[in-house]
Amino acid sequence: MSRRLLCRAIAIILSCFVLSATQFARAEIPDELYKALKLSKDATPKEVYDAIVKRYYDPKQGHGKGAFADLWEPTPFTRYLEPKTLYVAPDMDFEVKRTECVECHTSVTPGWVHSWQKSVHGNLDEIRGLPAKDSRSYKQELITGVENNLHSMGLLPQGEKLREVGCIDCHMGVGKEAGNHKTDLHMPDAAACGQCHLKQFAERESERDTQSWPQKQWPDGRPSHALSWQANVETAIWAGMSQREVADGCSMCHTMQNTCNSCHTRHEFSAVEARKPETCSTCHNGVDHNEFEAFMLSKHGVVYQTQGSTWDWQKPLAKAFSEGGQVGPTCQTCHMEFNGEYSHNLVRKVRWGFEPKPEIADNLNDPWFQKRKEAWIGTCTQCHSPSFATSYLGMMDSGTKQGIELVKEARGVMQKLYDDKLLVGQTTNRPAPPKPDADSPGAFAGLFFSAGNFPTAIDYEFAQMWEQHIMQHFKGLAHVNPGGFTYSQGWSKLIRSLARIKDADTQLREKAALEARVEALEAKGKQGWLDLDTPTKRAAAGGAGFGLAGLGLGLLLLPAVRRRRKR
Repeated sequence: MSRRLLCRAIAIILSCFVLSATQFARAEIPDELYKALKLSKDATPKEVYDAIVKRYYDPKQGHGKGAFADLWEPTPFTRYLEPKTLYVAPDMDFEVKRTECVECHTSVTPGWVHSWQKSVHGNLDEIRGLPAKDSRSYKQELITGVENNLHSMGLLPQGEKLREVGCIDCHMGVGKEAGNHKTDLHMPDAAACGQCHLKQFAERESERDTQSWPQKQWPDGRPSHALSWQANVETAIWAGMSQREVADGCSMCHTMQNTCNSCHTRHEFSAVEARKPETCSTCHNGVDHNEFEAFMLSKHGVVYQTQGSTWDWQKPLAKAFSEGGQVGPTCQTCHMEFNGEYSHNLVRKVRWGFEPKPEIADNLNDPWFQKRKEAWIGTCTQCHSPSFATSYLGMMDSGTKQGIELVKEARGVMQKLYDDKLLVGQTTNRPAPPKPDADSPGAFAGLFFSAGNFPTAIDYEFAQMWEQHIMQHFKGLAHVNPGGFTYSQGWSKLIRSLARIKDADTQLREKAALEARVEALEAKGKQGWLDLDTPTKRAAAGGAGFGLAGLGLGLLLLPAVRRRRKR
């Protein structure tokens, strides 16, 4: 081979290598992320990762303790929920080697070790040896992508395969052979996972860039998993309340910005587990966003519960319907899909957010909302006709707007009561919630803080209306659970709360009118001559008293005077 041909061959090989190394990072990551981070679509995995992590760790862009950091202190447990900022390793100052982790923890924490041994991390070669027909064989390509990422970042020598993913790789650093158990140990966060799983990390982080509400109904990037922690620590009452252990309950779900193990249970990281609705249920349940309950009670949920055991959960989501035998939707098949592609960006079809409100209802004809509705129709038509999907989504929007009207009516009543200072104890016994929160009728803070007459019963009732009942109404509609938006939840609860608020409004105003009448009568009574409420009246009364006393004395002395005259 001539020198010229040899150079050309080397150039082609290098080009193929570079293409291979960058291909995985580019695939399916939304363009909005590249634009926001000022990256070329040809960027290497290292360039993509470095740019994402720089923003990810920026306190000005949602990382850390948030804007109210001076107002709250973490509990010992909080450090596990935001490990990068708060975690402190145990005081175990000794050196460990890669092989010693499993040896020791097999007896100390066997649950961790058993989970890891069952995981893909625990036996990469098993995946590499799978035949093409095995449902898990698609993971062979994922491992190659991971190796490309690590090659690009300099964490795995070029041309070398990944032998294993051990404890030390996640808890001390990829490829480390030894470290100090006190100074080098850390709790992995999403960025640590992202070194290997760059595509998934980038997709999740792209939620910040694809969720920009056209009329600013929500802050940019929210609500989303990518900024869930920021939403948590910058919610005024959660930052200001002194009961930090209770606040940690909110943080336990809002930790998704910081870690991946809310969905991918740590140490085993089962994809099968992550693909099932129960994975979402830990956070997506309850009075303010009852997605799981609404889904499970819907026809979709019934199909999942009665037939899901026959589906091949090892198949990737993109092949769940075509090859996995799946005949009904799950949370993942609807919310991770966008225009036929599946990713870890779950917000590209979000239209109502976590609070259906007039600012959204009034703008549903905006192209931003229309495009997202069209994307939903595309999702639904995997199983339904376009006309069926369109009619139901129209029904969902109209029903949600009808619920919003009830909330608006209640808000007007509550605001008028508050402006007129008629709420129970409003002028005498209504302490403000802790800073940075502030008093308002039906405040969110009233669900978490109580002092004096804050909140009143109808404050709490109204907070339930706008924060919970309307969400149950919308979630019942969105998840096709009839009882969830008509009678059991949603609409009927909105009606009940509105009735209670109207009753209270009538009673408070009648009481205020009665008090005003009594005061008027009292004021009128004070105007009588017997009320000695002024110096003049008292002086006049004193003079009259002396006069009466003199008259009485005269009457008493009159007989004596007459007898004396007769003598």
